[in-house]
Amino acid sequence: MTARTKAAAGGAFRRLVITEARLAWREPIGLVWGVGMPVLLVIIFGSIPAFQEPLPGLGGGTLFDAYVPILMVIALSMLAFMGIPYPLANYRELGVLRRMSTTPVPPSRLLAAQLVVNLVMAAVAFVLIVVIGMAAFGLKLPAQPLGFLLAITLGAGCLFSLGLCVAAFARTGRAAVAMGQGLFFPLAFFAGLWFPQAQMPDLLRGISQATPTGAAAQALTESFAGQFPSAAPLLLLTAYSVAFAAVAIHWFRWE
Repeated sequence: MTARTKAAAGGAFRRLVITEARLAWREPIGLVWGVGMPVLLVIIFGSIPAFQEPLPGLGGGTLFDAYVPILMVIALSMLAFMGIPYPLANYRELGVLRRMSTTPVPPSRLLAAQLVVNLVMAAVAFVLIVVIGMAAFGLKLPAQPLGFLLAITLGAGCLFSLGLCVAAFARTGRAAVAMGQGLFFPLAFFAGLWFPQAQMPDLLRGISQATPTGAAAQALTESFAGQFPSAAPLLLLTAYSVAFAAVAIHWFRWE
């Protein structure tokens, strides 16, 4: 591939990313649920006085502190299960993917553009959660920043790969929404949205930490507490990422 060809391909991909970003703005499923809802929950939880009281069961931390990493996982989950599968399944239903396969721009670029757009929205959600939490509710930055970056990267890879699996199997946009919601609610529970892992019974905590969202929440919680994330959740997230990506690649159909 010549330098001119590479530059043309890069320009085409940038235009595709911009187009997908504009469509995401016009149909803001990811923005509303993946960015808006977690940020709104941060404000609600931070405004509850009981959430600001130190609890012995949380190692002296507050419920608000415990929920911040959970809400980051929720943001990733919303984008992975609703922001990614719906447009891709809708494109399949409308024949867009089939038509793209006959053009010089391969449809795989569309998948990459969707991932870029949703990663940007995830970054926006994280920044808003941290900035609002620090400015209004005394949140402290992760005490282990390298561990935090590793945990959030592996968590995003794991959940977005699972979202691509939904997009691979869903034949229509409605089916993608139904499948995404079917995954989101149980995985949100295991992430700790109803109550953090530290307050779960031992058996339930063990099950939670074996799930993609539970492992991500565990790794992020440890990084906020100043510990480098344990090997178990990191290895689990890596294994899930590889497995889900392999399934998505094998089963994804353009028609």
